[in-house]
Amino acid sequence: MRLGVCSACLPELTPGEAIEAAVAAGYAGIEWRVSAEAGSPGPAHFLTNNRCTLRPEEGDIRRARELCDRAGLAVIGLSGYVPAGDVQGVEQLMRLAAETGTPRIRLWAPSMTDGGFHEALGRGVEFFDEVAALAGRFGVQALLEMHQRTICPSTALAKQVVGHLPPHLVGVVYDPGNAVVEGSEDPRMALQILGEHLAHVHIKNAAFERPEGGGPWRHRWTPMDDGVLDVPAILRLLHDAGYRGWVSVEDFSTDRPPREALAFNAAYLRGHVSFEAAEGGQR
Repeated sequence: MRLGVCSACLPELTPGEAIEAAVAAGYAGIEWRVSAEAGSPGPAHFLTNNRCTLRPEEGDIRRARELCDRAGLAVIGLSGYVPAGDVQGVEQLMRLAAETGTPRIRLWAPSMTDGGFHEALGRGVEFFDEVAALAGRFGVQALLEMHQRTICPSTALAKQVVGHLPPHLVGVVYDPGNAVVEGSEDPRMALQILGEHLAHVHIKNAAFERPEGGGPWRHRWTPMDDGVLDVPAILRLLHDAGYRGWVSVEDFSTDRPPREALAFNAAYLRGHVSFEAAEGGQR
């Protein structure tokens, strides 16, 4: 397996700073957040003011690619925020990926609508059929990320949407951290459900807490070693299942500053399973 990091979880760092920190911590690649709403002056935030973001422009992505190449880091993929159903947006993101030599992009399934689950499922299947055609045209793999508040919070539901498509065109991002929030499955079963459609892994941890004053429990993102998930056990299952792709750290906890969290997560994960060495030889 190869160890990467998602730039989305490094909102306080610029792309150049993120590359430097990732190399120092021994990562082998970066999965880049892509959004027209790139970071600006003011407090950094994961979703609304994330400085570690590339604009959806060839020049911006190409510059990041050149910096990664010089640092010995792979560009794992582009994590865009294209709404489900926006085929034109997918085409634009795939074109950018193809023009910059990026092998994959990340997408989400539709959310529930007034029409209900089955209507949304039909829209999702139709959308990813069109995505698969674009993937073949551009030579860029599309990844469906299992995600809470979409119709695909679990591997079983993701497989319903893309299981009929060739996995080299459309695969699935296995995200057990998201499944803590919604869609939890036994990891052994999840990997068996995905089979050849297991194309990428996001790793993070989460726990539940009771809000002050009562009310329903809510989730919070926690450090990699302190949450509901047995992260080392999941890594071992992936290894034993023959998975040899990317495991991207997507740690949204705020217990440590970003550089410290990068170093901690790399050391913690490498302490439980072997990862392929980065080009610079760091393990």
